[in-house]
Amino acid sequence: MENEVFLSKEDKIMIIDKKCDIYNVLGKISLYLHIFKQNDRNTNNLLPAIVFFHGGGWFSGNPSQFFPHCEYFAKRGMIAFSAEYRVKSKHGTTPIESLIDGKSVICWIRNNSSNLRVDPNKLVAAGGSAGGHIALCTALIEGYEPKPSDCPMGSKPNALVLFNPVVDTVTDPKITNLIDGDPKKISPIHHIRRGLPPMIIFHGTNDRIIPFEDVAYFTKKVQELDNRCELIPFERKGHAFFNFGMYKNKPYEETIRETDKFLFTLGYLKSELII
Repeated sequence: MENEVFLSKEDKIMIIDKKCDIYNVLGKISLYLHIFKQNDRNTNNLLPAIVFFHGGGWFSGNPSQFFPHCEYFAKRGMIAFSAEYRVKSKHGTTPIESLIDGKSVICWIRNNSSNLRVDPNKLVAAGGSAGGHIALCTALIEGYEPKPSDCPMGSKPNALVLFNPVVDTVTDPKITNLIDGDPKKISPIHHIRRGLPPMIIFHGTNDRIIPFEDVAYFTKKVQELDNRCELIPFERKGHAFFNFGMYKNKPYEETIRETDKFLFTLGYLKSELII
């Protein structure tokens, strides 16, 4: 894969173990988590982890969207996950159920952290578009997780990596109409407070689905409360610009670089990436 251009010669030959596991069963619905990790490690040390939530407007989408990202960060020494969650086209659900599943994923990873070799205190939530909204809500929105006895370590991630995320579910009628009840209850911009996890956001300035101005305003309000929030604009790029295979992979490669640097500053990656 082209993303191997960022890796050392040793990393390029590293074999990645990929498997699926069920993180929740809801009646006849089984929800899967795709897991990527280096399979030649003999250490029992706990490793930082990152979980990706795909886009698709809470209507559709596929975890494979973030498989290239998972492979990259697995080769960098993390445990990487790409999550399936309930969507309208397949399960007849709303963004509320998608958020509930996002919280359940975080809880499942932490509850199984010993077997997975995951450090429960170094867990990153990531996602694009609607998946970015899910990742963001796991950190900002209270409630919606399994009962406390099922989630003793909590459902809030320790850091966030967001690709053109939905930050406001109130102002756009197309989004508001998808939500049962008050749309503010799952609107990230209405739940900003101090003490949020550090986050990095990638967004195209020509995004016609989620306006760049909305995300810039969100970033400003988060920073005003002394939270770490980095917004990296991509000039003249539209929605979903970051996906592997788009624009000859240049935005994908740049977002990978910047995410790598961000995670290094947090101490989640042991060595600084040299490109």
